[in-house]
Order: sequence, then C-alpha cells, then structure tokens
Amino acid sequence: MFEPFPGNYVWNLATNLALVCGGNHGEIDEANRPIMEAAKAGADAGSALMFDSWIRVADQVAANGVADEAAGYSRSAGTKYLRASGYYLAAERMQSREYAPRWEAYAKGLELYHKGSALRGLHVEKVEIPYEGSAYTAIFVHDGSGTPRPTLVSVNGLDSMKEQVNMAGHGLANLERGMNTLFVDQPGTGEAIRLRGLPAVYDAERWGSPAFDYLLTRSDVIPGKIGIFGLSFGGYHAPRIAANDARYALCAVMGANHVWGQRQRERVSNEGENPVPHYWDHVMWVFGFEDRDAFLTYADQITLDGQVEQIRVPFLITHGENDRQIPAFNAHLSFDQAVNSPKRALRMFTKADFEVEHCGADNGTGMRDYIADWCAETFAEMG
Repeated sequence: MFEPFPGNYVWNLATNLALVCGGNHGEIDEANRPIMEAAKAGADAGSALMFDSWIRVADQVAANGVADEAAGYSRSAGTKYLRASGYYLAAERMQSREYAPRWEAYAKGLELYHKGSALRGLHVEKVEIPYEGSAYTAIFVHDGSGTPRPTLVSVNGLDSMKEQVNMAGHGLANLERGMNTLFVDQPGTGEAIRLRGLPAVYDAERWGSPAFDYLLTRSDVIPGKIGIFGLSFGGYHAPRIAANDARYALCAVMGANHVWGQRQRERVSNEGENPVPHYWDHVMWVFGFEDRDAFLTYADQITLDGQVEQIRVPFLITHGENDRQIPAFNAHLSFDQAVNSPKRALRMFTKADFEVEHCGADNGTGMRDYIADWCAETFAEMG
C-alpha cells in the first residue's frame, strides 16, 4: 500500500481510498504535504488538521470546475466536480460525529457528486428504499437504455458511502459487463445515519429484502437475476442477506467478515488496524449505542456462523492475503461453511496481484474486476 504517512495506517488508508475513488496524485500530494508532521501524533490527534488540508484542495478543485463550466467545458467541469466530491467525502469520513465542519463537507460532496455525474452524462439515479416506516437512499447506476439487465445490490462497509463505492469504478465495471448496480446507503452508513438517523442492525435482511423489493418495481431489471455484493463490513451483511432471502440469485464479497463481532473485542485489545480515527465513537454512532460494553454485547451476534450454511446460490469470496483489518482466516471460514452453495469460490489476492490489503485498498482494480467478471459469468450461466 502507498504509505506517505509512516506508521499511520488510518491516514494511509484514507489516501489510498481517495486514489482508488478517482483522486489525482498531485492534488492528494498537495493535501498531504502540510500534515506530514501532524501524522506522527496518530490518526485521532491530527484529524482536524487533515480535514482542513484536504478541504482546501477540494475547494480549489471545485473552483476549477466552476471555471470550466463557465467556459462551456461541461465534461471537464464534471470530471473536476467528481474529484472534488471524492475529497470532500474523504475528509468528512475521517472526523468524529461531534466535528461540526464535517456536515458542510458532506453536503458539498453529495451535491458535486450528482452535478459531476450529470455533466459527465452518467446515468446515476437517486432512489428511495422503504424501510420499517422510513426509507434509506440509494443510487441506481444504469446505461439509460431501459433494457432489462442483471443487477447487483452493492452494500457498503462500516464507514464507506454509496458514492465512494461507485467512484471506485464498480458501477462502470458492472455496466461494461451488462449489469446494473443499486448502490445502497444501508442503515448505519452514508445518508442513512448522517441525515436520517437510521442505525445499523445485525439482522441485515431487514433492509436487504426491501432493496430487492424495490428492484422488482423497475422494468430495466431482470427479476430472476438480482445478486448482492458487499465490501468490508458488507462482507458480513451480504452473505447474511443471501442466507435469509432466497430470492437473491448470487452473492459476492470483497473482503470476508465472518466473525466481525469477535473482531470488535479484539480491537479493544488493539489487535488489528482500524479503518477510521475515533473508532469507538464512530462504531457506536453507527449502531446507536452510547456505552461500549453494551455495544460489544450486541456485536456478539454479528457472526456468519450458522448463516452461510443457508446460502443456496453461487457465492464468491475475495480477500487480500495481507489484510491488516480483517484477518484472512475469515475468508476460509466463510468458504468452508458455505456447503450448500452450488458454486462457491474463494479467490485470495496475493503480492503477484499487487493487491493484498483490506478490500484491495492498495490497488482497487483486481478484486473489483474479478467480482464483476464472476458475477457476469454466473448470471450468464443461469440462462
């Protein structure tokens, strides 16, 4: 993994994710250089300084987009707006819930994401998924033709957002292989937690089944070819959903997460790397807890033991051999227990792939494209 901040995994991860989401190396270098010394104090201590530096660059990139748009260069403007969106969202993701400036950055990130997509001529449609008397948001990425196609529901990780996952190229990779994608901000992530106060739940089928129901209302989706994909913490959610909603035609994960609850207790003992600063503040916000011990007791339920045995559709697991957040044994547990899947597959990514970190953060293309290929091939095999 590219590590501009020696010894600071969380800031290095943020840098790599911004690059994977379409960031420019020169702009990111401009954001990082002023905070090299601050990084030595640890991920939490200097996160506000990191925010300020990244926002300065985001503001300038957005201003450059405005200049392009005023000159009539709409596609160039759209490209810059999308990069600026990525920087705003990357900076916001690194803050505690009490850090007030994050909310303006989040709003700018969403605004420029949709503005940039429209100027680029991308078919990114914002939709609402009904959920237990409320609703959560998603974006439906398609080719605009109206042609019925196989479709994947894309599930976020603990701290990712639907816009970031699409900017990482998953929507385009799927479109190139004839598939639509519904990127969800499920409860606990993105707009669901930030704007609607919907916390995460261990029994993810509660929101996973409504996503399927929504897709059945669309004429550009083939009902019998709807699959589910999850990355990071989505590597728990997606298999759990596929195990409990037999309508999903396949399941694929980028980063297994078989015993996520157990991993939280290990993190209390500082085992493994964290994905964001202010980790316990973030995770308790996501789940709606104020007491860590109460959260840990709740999280003990978050395991795929007894779940993946119920998956009776094709199931793909990808994982990096040097994942420093979620150990690789999680991938083997999920594969070994998926005994009722008619097509189970495990693909470990190694140094030869130039992609060994958590969810391919050190590269961003290998796992993504392999999953897209496997899903397209598996849908085709269904006739």
